[in-house]
Amino acid sequence: MGRRIVFSLFWLLQIIAIPASVADEIRPGYLELKENSQNVFSVLWKVPARGDKKLSLSAKLPPGCQDKTQPHAQLINNAYIQRWFVSCDGGLIKQSISIPGLAATNTDVLVRLEFRNGTSQSVLLTPSKNSFQVPAVASSQQVIGTYTWLGITHILFGIDHLLFVFALLLIVKSKRLLLWTITAFTVAHSLTLAGATLGLVYVPQPPVEAIIALSILFLAMEIVHGQRGRPGAATRWPWMVAFIFGLLHGFGFAGALAEVGLPQQAIPLALIFFNVGVELGQLMFIAIVLALGWVLHRLQQQKFLEKAETVAMYSIGSLASFWLFERISAF
Repeated sequence: MGRRIVFSLFWLLQIIAIPASVADEIRPGYLELKENSQNVFSVLWKVPARGDKKLSLSAKLPPGCQDKTQPHAQLINNAYIQRWFVSCDGGLIKQSISIPGLAATNTDVLVRLEFRNGTSQSVLLTPSKNSFQVPAVASSQQVIGTYTWLGITHILFGIDHLLFVFALLLIVKSKRLLLWTITAFTVAHSLTLAGATLGLVYVPQPPVEAIIALSILFLAMEIVHGQRGRPGAATRWPWMVAFIFGLLHGFGFAGALAEVGLPQQAIPLALIFFNVGVELGQLMFIAIVLALGWVLHRLQQQKFLEKAETVAMYSIGSLASFWLFERISAF
């Protein structure tokens, strides 16, 4: 019981302690160059913003690139977005693209290039590496590194997915049952992630996001009912509940992956390692929560932690309810 309680305290503190300014800064930026005609590219530049202020980042294209149109800028969903066209003499191959100012932030920028011959490349620029030279062909190492990191960051900054896993940790008491439950969740979201990304099945994103919020609310209610001596389906068959809702979470992962796209010449490789990244991030989260839970349990603050569990569960349920109504209204 003590172990379960401290998990709630940990995540309650996480939810209320992250400053909004920090959350804005760690959101990734996005630079897309799509070749529409010979050496002419449409540019999409997306930078995180807070209010009407954006991060002090800019996209520096090769010297041979000249603007064909004036950048059109707008603020959408806390992001500063610019669109324009450039003409690049000699193309982009073996040319350098950089993001000045990135080293002074805590964010990353995903750069995606699409060429007329059907090939594409994606690379993640970081504060420690804010430029790259465009290769003629994307290496397997580039694809593996980029999409693994995208999977890790997506799950670690996807608080709705983490809250679902967190709620499962609160419900499942047995280590063996926890292993089966997490495995069921992994298998389920891997299946729908692959199916949706490869175009085998399609589900609109707004209903998926709403049901993901509903899944968190459902588990929060199951925990509360369990505390009152009325254990439900999630307590009796957590692996089955994890598998069913995991299918829907996989569609959510697919939606995030669709926003950045896959390199056409290496779709299976990118898909596999994005999923590997998601699993690594999920395991990192579980390990951290279990470790902190063990440490706090050793402090033996039983009464305080019991109150913290109740507050945390109602907080998570309230947050999930807010997301549910917000996402339904976006249909």
